[in-house]
Amino acid sequence: MGREVSCRQQIGDAVLALAPVTLTPRLDAELLMAHAIGVSREDLLLRRLDDPAPPGFDGLVARRLTHEPIAYITGSRAFWTIDLAVGPGALVPRADSETLIEAALDHFGATGPATILDLGTGPGTLLLAALDQWPRASGVGIDRSAGALAMAGANARRLGLADRVTLQLGDWFAPGDWAGALARRFDLVLANPPYIGTEEALTIEVQMHEPASALFGGADGLDAYRAILPALPRLLSPGGIAVLEIGHRQADAVTTLAQQAGLAATMRRDLGGRPRALLLS
Repeated sequence: MGREVSCRQQIGDAVLALAPVTLTPRLDAELLMAHAIGVSREDLLLRRLDDPAPPGFDGLVARRLTHEPIAYITGSRAFWTIDLAVGPGALVPRADSETLIEAALDHFGATGPATILDLGTGPGTLLLAALDQWPRASGVGIDRSAGALAMAGANARRLGLADRVTLQLGDWFAPGDWAGALARRFDLVLANPPYIGTEEALTIEVQMHEPASALFGGADGLDAYRAILPALPRLLSPGGIAVLEIGHRQADAVTTLAQQAGLAATMRRDLGGRPRALLLS
């Protein structure tokens, strides 16, 4: 019998194979290996690297070689203080979107908002992170994708947050929305709307696998803001704020739309120093 191949060795081979398709081949290989043996990446690196490699690892690497997102392969993605189950049909949570939670935390502090609205909630990324941050808050998530809302509901139940969440199918502010969950005001409104222009280039990974409806915001990428911003004065409680994610070249354009809606805007930068969010009041 030949000598068993260790996790360490297979990770090394996978790093070489993955280098042409990802900027983070070692991280990707480690995450896939951790998933294959059913442990956290931290546990893998600290205790399991010399274990025999599991037979399913090669299949996971093969999927990644087709540019399938790691989060879809493993079925989860860490965001802020929570782990979210994600899959095809929902936007993969990005670390840059944590800028929105940081901005809200700076504004509200530990006390937090009492009521939160997440427009385009997807798998519940922003809403559930905010509710985990502020245990006394309740929230509403709106999305036009029934599949994404199903993921959000499952995430809320798994995280023990379901009793503080209302999820509603809706397309921003379609007729009838104001008679439902939006017939109230909120202390905090969050949104990561589609903001990519229809002619903008995307990475192969995003283009092939993530839902176009969560990415493209019309020819100039601003269609969602044109729908959301005029409605914010009706949605915000006195003293409330909205925090909206933006593309890193859109700060001026979205600020102008906000001012036209009677809103004051403050720009926030992400971890890379790029414009990432507008705080609106």
